[in-house]
Amino acid sequence: MKGGGISSYNAMPGKRRWSWLVIAVLGLVLLSMLVPLAFLLGLHNGFHSVTNTGYANEQRSSASSKKDAAFASPITKEGLSSHVDGLLKNLEPSLPKEFRRHVKEGENKTGIHVPTQVLKPPPKRLDDEVDLSTEVIKTVKVIGESEKMCELKFGSYCLWRQQHREKMKDFLVKKMKDQLYVARAYYPTIAKLQNLNQFSLEMKQNIQEFERILSESSSDTELPPQVEKKLQKMETTITKAKSHTVDCNNVDKKLRQLVDLTEDEANFHMKQSAFLYQLAVQTTPKSLHCLSMRLTVEYFKTSPIDADVSELLLNPELLHYVIFSNNVLASSVVINSTVMHAKASKKQVFHVLTDKQSFFSMKMWFFTNNYKDATVEVLNIEDLNLQGHERSMWVPQELRVSFLSKSKTEYISVFSHLHYALPKIFSSLTKIVVLDDDIVVQRDLSALWGLDMGGKVIGGLQFCNVKLGALQGYFGKEKYNPNSCILMSGLNVIDLVRWRELDITKTYQSLLQQREREGSGVGVGGMLLSFEGLVVGIDERWVLSGLGHNYGISKEAISKAAVLHFNGNMKPWLELGIPGYKVYWRRFLNRENRFLSDCNVNP
Repeated sequence: MKGGGISSYNAMPGKRRWSWLVIAVLGLVLLSMLVPLAFLLGLHNGFHSVTNTGYANEQRSSASSKKDAAFASPITKEGLSSHVDGLLKNLEPSLPKEFRRHVKEGENKTGIHVPTQVLKPPPKRLDDEVDLSTEVIKTVKVIGESEKMCELKFGSYCLWRQQHREKMKDFLVKKMKDQLYVARAYYPTIAKLQNLNQFSLEMKQNIQEFERILSESSSDTELPPQVEKKLQKMETTITKAKSHTVDCNNVDKKLRQLVDLTEDEANFHMKQSAFLYQLAVQTTPKSLHCLSMRLTVEYFKTSPIDADVSELLLNPELLHYVIFSNNVLASSVVINSTVMHAKASKKQVFHVLTDKQSFFSMKMWFFTNNYKDATVEVLNIEDLNLQGHERSMWVPQELRVSFLSKSKTEYISVFSHLHYALPKIFSSLTKIVVLDDDIVVQRDLSALWGLDMGGKVIGGLQFCNVKLGALQGYFGKEKYNPNSCILMSGLNVIDLVRWRELDITKTYQSLLQQREREGSGVGVGGMLLSFEGLVVGIDERWVLSGLGHNYGISKEAISKAAVLHFNGNMKPWLELGIPGYKVYWRRFLNRENRFLSDCNVNP
């Protein structure tokens, strides 16, 4: 009995110690659950206190009250979800991209649903603000494959692009070409994949359909109906092709092949464009050809009789102008502009030298049109019996000189072979002014007959943008000063008496024969050197050149010039002519002439 009583007495304290131990463990477990939650709540409130230091005391009191409320009230799933929403919103700038990607998917690893929304960046601090008084900032929408908003500064290229954006022409055609380009790149690889025979056939048919449409259409207006459905179908096909696993090397190889083909095609079109440009420059426009034919037919129908003006044509006291041309309109503008600004048109005599093909049309035109009191004579060069001058180049020649180092091109105009027969053609005259047919006169030219020649032969504009040294390929063993400026044709005063004394024609023929002995039949070198040391430079205000190729000539310079020279490829009577300069040429064109109306001549 005693033994049992003693054991019972000793067991009671042990049970009490065990029960307290259990209570302590449960307490620790509860604390381990509550401490992380309290840490999260404290971190949430503490984050606000850091970012908004001006309200630290208020945030601390708010954080403590919220912490107490968190311990006092039970935590539900809905409450925790709303709290996590707020926590993510404030922690968003510091969260990694991978975590934000999972958040946008709508579910995090804990199983709590997080609403997908666009998270706004934190507000700028005061030291990050921009002074709008010194820097103008504009926000515009950039239109492209994906629309986005961008901030643009005044004067930036992006802003200029927005202000000068033009509507894309033939958008559908270009989009079809782009899709065809991508489809061709993927098709060879798709065709090799197994179990895709049907899709490969469909893709091939779409490609062939696009090729057929683009071969027949070059603009949106020429596209067949329902083309947008075809575009959508091709877009779906390309998307499906991209979804399959393909060998990137094959696609890359195909794309490179297409790029090479595109470059070859671009080079071909560039050469073709250059050829067609030269063809358009050198070919007589259809309307001017019609004009020449109508005038020729009218000449033989009416057989006009010329008035007897031989005394005027041979009188050296009058002002004689010489024009080499086969262009009716161009010659007419030159004569009309000269006469309109002349103080005494009765003293003016114009000699137009042309070929047999244009002779009758020229005769008819100048017979039916009056130029005040001026006299106009048309001469057929084939009837002049000029032995030693039977060469194809009888109109003034133009040379294009390109400086690769300066990326600049200049056009210089020089005399033809027939110009060296002038003393023989006009044997009774002492001084003449030679005009090219691509000029427009804006002042009275009578002062040129009073030019002091100083014993030299020819006066004209010396074009110093091109020196003789830049054209050394046209010269052989001839001696010349490489720093000499080029004598330009266009407006030239010629002392025929001095020409005959020095026999410039013989000098030119000797230079020409020397070039032929050296194996080069080009006579440009002789034309450039025949007047070496015999040129009188006239003031630059007399002639302004470059209106046939230079877009940068100011209106002020044009208004001050006595003569405008349209040297270059873009002549004013061509569609290629520079529009801003054509007005100075058109004003001396009689548009009411019935022949112009019949042939629809409207340069």
